[in-house]
Amino acid sequence: MKEIRTVDAVGHVLCHDITQVIKDVSMGPVFRKGHVIREEDIPVLLNVGKEHIYVWENDETMMHEDEAAEVLCSLCMGENITRGEAKEGKIDLRAACDGVLKVNEEALEAVNSFGQMMIATRHGDFIVREGEKLAGTRIIPLVIEKAKMEAVRAKAGEVSGGAPILHVLPLRKRKVGIVTTGNEVFRGRVEDTFTPVVAAKVEEFGAEVIARERCGDDKERIERTIREMLAGGADIILCAGGMSVDPDDRTPAAIREVCGQENVVTYGAPVLPGSMFLLAYYGGGSDRSDSDESDRGGSDSGAGLIPVMGLPSCVMYARRTIFDLVLPRIIAGEMLRGADFARLGQGGLCLDCEVCTFPNCGFGK
Repeated sequence: MKEIRTVDAVGHVLCHDITQVIKDVSMGPVFRKGHVIREEDIPVLLNVGKEHIYVWENDETMMHEDEAAEVLCSLCMGENITRGEAKEGKIDLRAACDGVLKVNEEALEAVNSFGQMMIATRHGDFIVREGEKLAGTRIIPLVIEKAKMEAVRAKAGEVSGGAPILHVLPLRKRKVGIVTTGNEVFRGRVEDTFTPVVAAKVEEFGAEVIARERCGDDKERIERTIREMLAGGADIILCAGGMSVDPDDRTPAAIREVCGQENVVTYGAPVLPGSMFLLAYYGGGSDRSDSDESDRGGSDSGAGLIPVMGLPSCVMYARRTIFDLVLPRIIAGEMLRGADFARLGQGGLCLDCEVCTFPNCGFGK
């Protein structure tokens, strides 16, 4: 492109949008890229402060901002994402369904390290709803070197293994069994306030509670109930209570017996509230606690693997806990590993604000 005086621009083709801003009235383009300038356009251009404008000239080494924005968009576009039109070097990306946003952080950082371009996203691993904005891409200059955009494409592909930077794991129709422990609840000495809280949280994400049982603190009974729920079609088991290290808290032992110690991902997590959380998978045959960095961008649970969680008592009374960070990912079918929990330490402290704004806060981020 080249810069020329506006009064000499008749017959030339604009290489970018011309924006007009009128306070409290309007803001938007008066002329679009590609417009052929006419005599009557000159006063309009001068009135928006354009005494000089940029017009196209042939240069095979350069790429217009909108074309370059398409490159960035193509690097981001994974499953269950929709996109807007390129406009002034910008493209917005939105969720095509309810689900969990997954972000390849290394590839995102690689792109943004090139300069003259950017991709800004929401935090990954959190629930997004259909139609919500996920990210925006932008080319900073009006034109950029084609070679630079090809280098960005190659680097992002190298870092991500050819996978897109963003995708959304859709929420699945889950069948949940809730096992509530504690002799005081089982014998009716106190009201069960745990089960309703847990049920409400899973139903928020479209899951169906198909079984609810109270088991007291009898390890064999807890174990038997978990197995019955598995046989009855539950594909998520939530064991509420009995998760401390007290001798009479039998829930962790029952979960280990059903799933096998080798399939316990974590017992304990760097999150407050919720440090006594347990996650295991029923039906697996390998050590799920091993980290696998290839899964950092999110992976579906293996066929036949059923998550079994032990929920500490804070889930009953605290507004937000580790359960709120983990549940959407589990319902979306993501296989969680030990490294996923280790990363929760930074941002894992809930400040218990007087007015809770989760997830629009720092908890879990």
